Amino acid sequence: MRRSCSSAADVASRIADGATLAICGSGTLLEPDALLAAIEASFLGTGHPRDLTLVHALGIGDGRGSGLERLAHKGLVRKVIGGHWSWSAKMQALARNDQIQAYSLPAGVIMSLMREIGAGRPGLITHIGLGTFADPAVAGGKCNGSATEDIVERLQIDGRTYLRYKPFKVDVAIVRGSLADPSANISLCHEAADLDAYALALAAHNSGGKVYAQVRALSDSAFVPARLVRIPGVLVDEVVVVADQRQCVAADYDPAISGEARPTSAASEQPMADDIRRIIAERAANEFIPGMSLNFGFGIPGGIPSLLAERGLQDSYWGSIEQGIHNGRMMGGAMFGAALYPQAIVTSLDQFDFYSGGGVDLAFLGMGEMDGQGNVNVSNLGGTLVGPGGFIDITQGARKVVFCGAFEAKGLDVAKVGDALQIERRGEVPKLVEQVRHITFSGPQALRNGQEVLYVTERAVFRLLPEGIELIEVARGVDIQRDVLERMNFTPIVRNVAVAGLV
Repeated sequence: MRRSCSSAADVASRIADGATLAICGSGTLLEPDALLAAIEASFLGTGHPRDLTLVHALGIGDGRGSGLERLAHKGLVRKVIGGHWSWSAKMQALARNDQIQAYSLPAGVIMSLMREIGAGRPGLITHIGLGTFADPAVAGGKCNGSATEDIVERLQIDGRTYLRYKPFKVDVAIVRGSLADPSANISLCHEAADLDAYALALAAHNSGGKVYAQVRALSDSAFVPARLVRIPGVLVDEVVVVADQRQCVAADYDPAISGEARPTSAASEQPMADDIRRIIAERAANEFIPGMSLNFGFGIPGGIPSLLAERGLQDSYWGSIEQGIHNGRMMGGAMFGAALYPQAIVTSLDQFDFYSGGGVDLAFLGMGEMDGQGNVNVSNLGGTLVGPGGFIDITQGARKVVFCGAFEAKGLDVAKVGDALQIERRGEVPKLVEQVRHITFSGPQALRNGQEVLYVTERAVFRLLPEGIELIEVARGVDIQRDVLERMNFTPIVRNVAVAGLV
């Protein structure tokens, strides 16, 4: 069966007011930017489509106007259910000003919910999100005053508590691939990741909706090898060819990023700068034991692979990230989620199943705020909705979690003098607070799960215990009372505190 090709403008004109759109992408990976730009142009030119509900698991865009930023117009969007919001400052502002209904859920939950919707099942039932802001006992994923609908509920199965994320109809899926054949079979062969493209297409098609696929080219024959097809044509309604579609923000096309090339020599990690981030990462990396399965989060944890490489340990662990990438040289910034010379690329859904089921031995994640219960906030900072991305899915499944973050914010300056830490200027904003603004990681839930949890800063290391947060280590040169206890908004357990020299 042959499928038709269309223009991006034609696709935009067919999207009805009030429709629910599920959009694929992570940063600039699998970003269907031409279709999103056409929707924006249609709205600005005609006022339609309007009052859309947007669903996305990971942030989409380059932070400079592409991706979700194109849809961040009052009137165009009514409601957003997003896993990560950071690549669209305008959408964050709409949420902050209550001009849209803002919800946030774990990225893996959103992706898995799409699969459940496509399969006709009664939503997603999972332990992921318990005790966090996604839990209706806390906030139920609601992130501003305009968000009033209950989209999550608690339930009991065999005496255990779970969350049910409720299903809904998906009217339109916007996905992207590399090639399409005349039957609209979509290959992602030149892409950096597969993400949740198939799940979104399935959800829309089986909801009675439409699936629009942006690709770089039509195959030059009537055949795309079956093993390279990621979205079969039965799910696709229209194909839009965008000849100048880039692979990602880093390259028009690089086979090293799509996993189609073998390294000619050992891929070297980018060295980490000798600053406060490195001090924190050096201490966190000490928790590593060869043979572990590791996950590295965004920010400070992203530098740990280079430190392990400096120690000659680059081949002694299995690394992965939520975009479905296994091993290779992990990339950062708008390219977070991609790797040079990955050893395997699986769908994000498969990856999140791996995480939520306990496949990671040790996860290194960032830390915005922490409190005396061991809760961590990375999803709402300074009143700005960031979203958790895969943070909740990963931290609730990992056997051990090490959080990495500066002790204070805004103006903190430190120096390494020999193997001692010298605090040159204190930060103006405390990060170890009485109560975190948003519970992205639940300390009490981690204790119930039997997880080992550490919190690593440049001057002090803490661990989570049933009786509270214990201070277990300070950097050489740090005065425990002056530099740690008096600068915290809760009182930790202080017993036998080790003093460690900096590397």
